[in-house]
Amino acid sequence: MKNKVVIVGGGMVGAAAAVKLAMQGADVTVLEHQPITPENVLSSDKVDIRISAINRFSEALLDELGAMPLLREGRIAPYQQLEAYEQPSNRLLFDCADMAESHLGHLIENSLVQASLWHQFEKWGIRVEQVTSQPTEIEYGVEDVVLHYADKIYAADLLIAADGGRSQVRQLANIGTTGWQYQQSCMGILIKLDAEQQIKTWQQFKPSGPIAFLPMQAPYANLIWYQDSDTLASLAKMSNAQLKAQIEAYFFELPGDFSVCEKAVFPLTRQHANNYSKGRVVLIGDAAHTINPLAGQGVNLGFKDVAALAHCLENQPDLGAFSLLKAYEKVRRKDNLAMMSMMDACYFGFSNELAPLKLLRNSALKLANNAGPLKKQVLRHAMGGVF
Repeated sequence: MKNKVVIVGGGMVGAAAAVKLAMQGADVTVLEHQPITPENVLSSDKVDIRISAINRFSEALLDELGAMPLLREGRIAPYQQLEAYEQPSNRLLFDCADMAESHLGHLIENSLVQASLWHQFEKWGIRVEQVTSQPTEIEYGVEDVVLHYADKIYAADLLIAADGGRSQVRQLANIGTTGWQYQQSCMGILIKLDAEQQIKTWQQFKPSGPIAFLPMQAPYANLIWYQDSDTLASLAKMSNAQLKAQIEAYFFELPGDFSVCEKAVFPLTRQHANNYSKGRVVLIGDAAHTINPLAGQGVNLGFKDVAALAHCLENQPDLGAFSLLKAYEKVRRKDNLAMMSMMDACYFGFSNELAPLKLLRNSALKLANNAGPLKKQVLRHAMGGVF
């Protein structure tokens, strides 16, 4: 008899888990507040302001799940270079040529990644049920787990929480978290560029917070602007023309003229679950960890969760067994914590204007750019650690 798996949340990470576990033989049901019609999303001309930097590990997983071929037919932007700097004279540049690779990763709209995964649901017999309320109770059994809603219950051998940073399943399971709100927020700005296809994504560290340029498929790009919440709230109230003037005064290296299409402000939160499982409930993606989006690693960590969980569960007779879920946590917790700490070190280190520290970090960037083998190791890790 197939193991029954219920996944709460059909976003990118939840959908990837659904496909991967269904491919391994599980009977999978996805519970989602806002189900999508993947064909409509994939064929739409509407460009999503929410994008992710999909690294090579995630690309390989999406290929395995059948999603990447669909994405390559649509709006997708491989990037070949990644640059970080504070002062223009001290730049750290990663180039795919250093690894004899064609690209470092892809910048892809979140909605397209989700839709490409949902497109696989029918093939693998994955059911989707729309839920219109929040779950109310988790009932733990010896051989199953039952998730209660006001009007329905779902029994499973394994319950996967993929319902984001404010996970209701995590809260019902009484799994605590540690973390904090950063003193800044982040604005994403979708622009339309009058320029050829760009191959380099860059990030500049400024006293008020980092800024970044993420080239999507021409003519679009995404700008990331860290600032204090009050400043971003004022910028968000501006007309697109007014905001463009502010961007031109702050982003010095944009290729060509542009127009502002859309803007959105996101709070910055670091959060880590104290445990990744309880009974037959397991957390993946943002339900387990939310990270400073400084290097766009959030969804990549979530996809690593999916791969690790699937590996631990493969060919096992009981997918909800305590030992399997703890093995998954042991594999992923250390890596997630290391990435969270690394992003914080960069974020706080470059936000400090003490003169000695400023000199040290610029010297470090210059030194790192000429570090040879060490630089390649960092680049390999940024690509997902698969090369």
